[in-house]
Amino acid sequence: MPGTGRGTGNPARRTTVATATTSAAILLAALTGCSTDDTAAASASARPTTLTGKNARTAEQPVPRGSGSRTASDFNGDGAPDLVLDDLAHDGLGDDAGIGIVYGKKGHGLTPGVRQLLSPATYAATTKGRTPAAFASEASCDLNADGFTDLVVSTDPPYDGQGRPPVPLQILFGSPGGIAGKGVKVAIPAKARLGNDWPDQPVCGDFDGDGKADLVVHASNGGLSFLPGPFTRSGAPRSTARLVPSSGNVPAGPAADVNGDGTDDVLVRAHGGAARSTVALGGPNGPQTAGPAYPTGTDVAFGRSGPAVMTADGIVLKNGRTLAVPGTALDTADLDGDGRTDLIASGDGKIRLVAGGTRVVQHSPGTGRVIAVADYDGDGRDDLVVQRVPESAPARDSVVVLAGARTSSLLAAKPRLTFSTAEFTADITP
Repeated sequence: MPGTGRGTGNPARRTTVATATTSAAILLAALTGCSTDDTAAASASARPTTLTGKNARTAEQPVPRGSGSRTASDFNGDGAPDLVLDDLAHDGLGDDAGIGIVYGKKGHGLTPGVRQLLSPATYAATTKGRTPAAFASEASCDLNADGFTDLVVSTDPPYDGQGRPPVPLQILFGSPGGIAGKGVKVAIPAKARLGNDWPDQPVCGDFDGDGKADLVVHASNGGLSFLPGPFTRSGAPRSTARLVPSSGNVPAGPAADVNGDGTDDVLVRAHGGAARSTVALGGPNGPQTAGPAYPTGTDVAFGRSGPAVMTADGIVLKNGRTLAVPGTALDTADLDGDGRTDLIASGDGKIRLVAGGTRVVQHSPGTGRVIAVADYDGDGRDDLVVQRVPESAPARDSVVVLAGARTSSLLAAKPRLTFSTAEFTADITP
């Protein structure tokens, strides 16, 4: 059975990857400030909209047609980022319910009524006539360079344990109307594979500096599969796929240009959980040059002021300072729009913020799991999307959008939006 996600036990948390540019540049670009009038208008437009409740299910609306964009995670190409949801609340559905997408509206934010359920039965390619039971999102980027973000998913193709396992990865292509058509299997030539491991853990980025999105995939200890883009509609890289050396085992996204040379680099962890990690630096032939190494930790995040490592003692910053902030996962954002990197620690059920990467915010924004960070409403400040699952009602979760704010707490006092992923599965017959 192939692994999923980033090797940290949280496959849904890293789904926004830049289209044909570095994801770090998208996350950490300097953002313009707002005037007092602008801030007031943004606050008015950010009044919370609650869509949870027995009779509050929103009617599904058609996906608006776009003409293509360079916005990250924009599957319909209308210039607004969309949200991918992996863990859909459901009761008694058996196999994987699928993947949910909530589409954004430019200048407005996410619109839960404009949603799409990517069920395996409808969207997955079959293997030997068998529909996958598992269907999980892994990464998103514009792999065929048509202006519409594509989604890389992992599946569980049949395997008898003999020889090399099949490739479990599939590409769902974006279009003017969003994700459309059956998935296609990612083609990894035999010469680009090493050992008999599952070829999984995909990371998107422009690793060779040609302006096109590529994929890096786990091969085995000592090697990664580098698949240069753009990809064909049949799932094959157009340029020569090759093995590149690796000092670790698990490539981890999002990619970032760590050394500022214009090509994306990829973090490679020794294994899942708490582990050492190093960077494989990108270049004309892909990410094959050894870069910086980091101490044992559960996650590494790259911000404007350098890397931060989540360790058992807290967050270790580039200058060696350790912040006593617990957690197992790290994300970066610019929540208050000041152009500095804010850190988001999570993974232990609670979310904690570090303003500017140095000041620990005293009041936590609450409990839950961070599933996305992006500027959904276009106000120049990143928003935080959190999924909360009550122990008493696991089949009824809530997804909360917390708007970034120019305050000491970095977030608006009230959620901008709340809905349940049960809306995606409400019409599915068990």
